Amino acid sequence: MALVSEFLGQLSLNMGSCEPKYPTVVPAIDFDPDKDAARIETAIKTKGVDEATIIAVLTKRTYSQRREVAFAYERRAKKDLVTALKAALSGSLETVILGLMKSTAQYDASEIKGSIKGLGTDEEVLIEIVCSRSSSELSEIKTVYKELFKKDLEKDVAGDTSGDFRSLLLALVQAKRAEPSSVVDYEKIDEDARALYDAGVKRKGTDVATWISIMSERSVPHLQKVFDRYKSYSPYDMQESIRKEVKGDLEKSFLTLVECFENKPLYFASRLAEAMKGKSAKEKVVTRIMVSRCEVDLMKIRTEFKSQTGKSLFQTISEHTKGDYQKAMLSLCGGDD
Repeated sequence: MALVSEFLGQLSLNMGSCEPKYPTVVPAIDFDPDKDAARIETAIKTKGVDEATIIAVLTKRTYSQRREVAFAYERRAKKDLVTALKAALSGSLETVILGLMKSTAQYDASEIKGSIKGLGTDEEVLIEIVCSRSSSELSEIKTVYKELFKKDLEKDVAGDTSGDFRSLLLALVQAKRAEPSSVVDYEKIDEDARALYDAGVKRKGTDVATWISIMSERSVPHLQKVFDRYKSYSPYDMQESIRKEVKGDLEKSFLTLVECFENKPLYFASRLAEAMKGKSAKEKVVTRIMVSRCEVDLMKIRTEFKSQTGKSLFQTISEHTKGDYQKAMLSLCGGDD
């Protein structure tokens, strides 16, 4: 059945990912998938569709629980839940709920595919996902991408980008980043800091290949120390150096990497603040971050958002969204600060 293929390959969920999680969506206590499936079936059959119930159930279950609900629904209704939800919902709410029916890796893979499908590439999506995910996350995205689309992520990225930007994305997608070590190699830290300076600010023109290899292969704790050490060689910090040395998508990519190495939740908090700066929210950005981070680190993103903007994420979403979409986003947000 369609549902089974939808969830294929998810036995590896979170395998190899030992980073601590700070989710806003946590396993529901007294979880009963059959009861949830019955509630959703009734909500879908209701004249006009009972969106509030669908939101209440699916935004308050983890992915593995939603998957159990989907299997229970299929047994009960003799049809695929994802197909039923597609038929019942529309617009922004449909996008959110269908996103939640995917694992984090499936969701990321689908977003990447969407960004390079058809005419033109949505570089912003590509940069946000590829430059902010850990090596273990990228490895899982590659596996899932192949399962879902029968294509290699590397080949698709290579076919849709060019130049140094392509080289950087491919280096990251290859997921060769070293694991953090308990031993601090001060000599290597100094060597890398010096190499970044020599390849950029010190010379005319930038040796981008050196920047790419260091930033795509070293562990995050090592790079944090490298950037600190870098200041003793360069009159500018790493972010200022990037702005001076490179432009366009390559600049955005390197800046995203450095921001994520230094404070990943703050990077996402800044993206959310930027997306809700105007009168109405840039829903695609808000949806992508809320759906992809709600079982990862959205609790930390909330904290950074409040300290950066002075307003809670919950309050900001309330002011910039409306209707069922707002209900879903506030539910994923998981409370006010």
